[in-house]
Amino acid sequence: MIKHKRTLGGTLTLAVALGVTAAALPGNAAAEATTSAVTAGAPANAAADEARLRALLHRLTTVDGAPGALVEVRDRRGSTVLTDGVANVKSHAPVHRNSRFRIGSMTKTFTATTMLQLVGEHRVDLDARVERYLPGVVRGHGNDGRAITVRQLLQHTSGLPDFLDYFNPLEVLNDPLAHHDPLDLVNIALAHPPTFEPGTGWSYSNTGYLLAGMIIEEVTGNTYGEEIQRRIIEPLGLCETSVPGDASAIPGPHPRGYVRPGEDAPLTDITRINPSVGGAAGGMISSGTDVNRFLSALVRGKLLHPAQLKEMMTTRPTGGSDGRAYGLGLESKPLPSGGLYWGHTGDFLGYETAAGTTINGRQATVMVNLGPGNSDAQSDDIQAAVETALSGARSPVSE
Repeated sequence: MIKHKRTLGGTLTLAVALGVTAAALPGNAAAEATTSAVTAGAPANAAADEARLRALLHRLTTVDGAPGALVEVRDRRGSTVLTDGVANVKSHAPVHRNSRFRIGSMTKTFTATTMLQLVGEHRVDLDARVERYLPGVVRGHGNDGRAITVRQLLQHTSGLPDFLDYFNPLEVLNDPLAHHDPLDLVNIALAHPPTFEPGTGWSYSNTGYLLAGMIIEEVTGNTYGEEIQRRIIEPLGLCETSVPGDASAIPGPHPRGYVRPGEDAPLTDITRINPSVGGAAGGMISSGTDVNRFLSALVRGKLLHPAQLKEMMTTRPTGGSDGRAYGLGLESKPLPSGGLYWGHTGDFLGYETAAGTTINGRQATVMVNLGPGNSDAQSDDIQAAVETALSGARSPVSE
């Protein structure tokens, strides 16, 4: 939810020796890396895939500067968890394989799924104007809810300014437990002119997802978090996932979350924070296990009717050269090995994450406990780890 640098973007940087094994990693990294495979009969190239992932995780913690890193890979045979580095820079405790963490903008996929369920129930019309559900809310400096549709909010084609262009998340460090009302955050954006006329361009905007959360609440009479809990978390049994609202703690095992407030500044522990600054755009907590289970269920049609899943997966280019395209809270990007994968990235103070799934049944989630990263290299290597984990899953049919 921190100002979104990339969504499934960035150059695939594998500036590591792809043949590195855990035993070859310097220091105690080999001891800190853990693996759990819940199946037998792994493919012959599994060891090479694991070595590539270990090398990327180690790069994240040694070159890119994150204290710790985790990847969970899941397919029909089971799951594998690898970790590197530390969960706590003071105690040097290793990253727990069942870690929970703040997932930032991956929250948008949950929010969009909830909205599309309401569409399937004929309680929301994707092509209705925002004004129908939030009369008078979107006004000012050329922004007008009478000209913006719900679909445009979810696809980042509304032209609404991103409030994070005018609100520095690092200001939260001054009072990390403060509540942030979504309407106040929306109004920060509405004090500025639109990025473009609705429907004429694409620009990532957290503002649109705060409004989406407000629409869910207006239509259902419940908080967006209660609806996500009832519609997604409980049916899928995502016991490591929560919508914390104003609660500042991360339940269960978790790495400390760190931020570096300046280029040469020491790491600051920002684990305890009121996540309302992210809200429906980025406030959730989850785990590698749960994110992978959620993405698998989503693309297999377990959460949405076919018509709504088709809407979610109908994408438009985002303007980059990497083939990335954005649907409704879900992105697609070509895999280096061929085919597509679907997913999202997430940035929140203390954590950076990315996750993806292929249609033929392989998921990967990566987390580091530093957000924002020291440079774009961290984002690139997180993305490289997701794509490395998924590249062995190319389907013989078009994805």
